[in-house]
Amino acid sequence: MANVITDEMMEYVGILAKLELSKTEREQAKCDMGRMLDYIDKLNELDTDGVEPMSHIFPIHNVFREDIVKNSDERDAMLANAPKTKDGAYKVPKTIE
Repeated sequence: MANVITDEMMEYVGILAKLELSKTEREQAKCDMGRMLDYIDKLNELDTDGVEPMSHIFPIHNVFREDIVKNSDERDAMLANAPKTKDGAYKVPKTIE
């Protein structure tokens, strides 16, 4: 374990992430990254033989309905709610002079 994060590594990560860190922020980030890497090392110690990889812990089912295309002419029903219509289309106020 005991992952050591150097100042050069932190500077490189800062460049990649396009971050400008102050000295105190850089020291805190070094500490946090070290703890994260230690935790990953701890997880790597687990015996995962025979465990299938998965992307989610719960089964995922598509809850959406099938997309069924229906050709219908409901122009009159749609235009019934419009405040003004003209020649089978919505009539709106003029916006450009």
